[in-house]
Formats: sequence, structure tokens, C-alpha cells
Amino acid sequence: MIANDRTTIDYKSEVLRKTIHLFSLSIPTVYYFITKELALNILVPLTIFSLLLDYGRYYSKPLADIINKIFGIIMRKHEFDAKKKNLNGATYVLISAVIVVLIFPKVFVVTAFAVLIIGDISAALIGRKFGKTKFLFKSLEGTLAFFFFSCFVVLLAPKIEGSFSEYLIGFVAVAVGAIAENISGEWADDNFMIPITMCIAMWILYLLFLPQLPLILPNVPN
Repeated sequence: MIANDRTTIDYKSEVLRKTIHLFSLSIPTVYYFITKELALNILVPLTIFSLLLDYGRYYSKPLADIINKIFGIIMRKHEFDAKKKNLNGATYVLISAVIVVLIFPKVFVVTAFAVLIIGDISAALIGRKFGKTKFLFKSLEGTLAFFFFSCFVVLLAPKIEGSFSEYLIGFVAVAVGAIAENISGEWADDNFMIPITMCIAMWILYLLFLPQLPLILPNVPN
């Protein structure tokens, strides 16, 4: 197992953390069926509430005690750092969701956010269990797991026309997301890095190779 910030909690706690993380799939799933405006009306208040709780625990011991009692077992060491006042992963998920929904076309957001959940879970659980080969900042096994399982997400994710080029763009974006997950750390949470870098990569690739394609999913609210 390659040592990194994930190893600050045991494997059982990692499984629990990622099981909770799986519920974040509700973000791309619900967003597919609703408008951007409605999505932001839901996400922005949730993000503000999460930020208030996350920062509030550094200034209120009773609040910190409650949060630590409920979630302490699944929180990483750097998420307790009172000096740096780091945010936890759940707050970063909401922040990144607001940013990508606000800026990027829905077709990118749905894919990138689903990859964030499935790819990150795969990288964490397989990387911690089987990761023995160092690759960049984490393990090769974890990074390959991210890429492999995320490719299935690309196959299932909605497309504008469903052309072969769209699938290739998705696979390249997954590779970008896998690298983003690998190099992320305390300085840049992977819940923030993955969806944003993937959306940027997809937008660039669509503009380069499918410039004529309107970036709007057919038959869904936009």
C-alpha cells in the first residue's frame, strides 16, 4: 500500500467514507432532469450551510464535538487541522458542484460528476487494498482503477449525438481526471480537482474536434 493522506483512516473507515460519498451520485442524476437555475437554487444554500458548519467547527467547540462524534471516524487527519482550517471532502463536493453547474454545459457536468464519484471510490478502495507501485503521488493501481471504472461511466453517460468522437473525448477526459485525482492532496482536494479539470478538458476537446456540435443535451431541461 502506498502511503498518502488516505492512510490516516483505516480501511474500514475508508469504505464507510466512500459509501457515504456514493450518495453524491444524486447530484448528476437529479441535475440531468432539472434546469440549471433550479439546480443552483438547491446547491447554493446547501453549500453555504456546509461551509458554515465546516468553518464553524473550528470556532465552536460544542459544534466541533457534535461533528467529530458523528463523522470523526471517516475524516482524514488534515480535515482536523485547526491551524489551516481545512474544509472536509463533502464541502468540496458541493463547492465544485456549484462551480461546474454555473460554468459548464450540462453534458460535461453530468459525466464529470459521475466520474468523480465512481472513479474516486474505485481509486481509493483499490489503491489502498492493492496499491504497491508508486505513480506520481499515489499508486498506479489506484489510478488505473479510476480510469477503468470511469470508462464505464463514459459509456453510460448521456451524449449529444452519441458519435464515436464523443466517447473518445470522454475517455481522454477520464484520463485527465485520473491524473487530477492522483496529484491532488491537502493543497487541492480531489473532489474539487476532478470535475473541474474534466469539464475543462471536455470543453477544449469538443471545441477542437466537434466545433459544430451544440453543447446542449436533447430532450432534457437545460
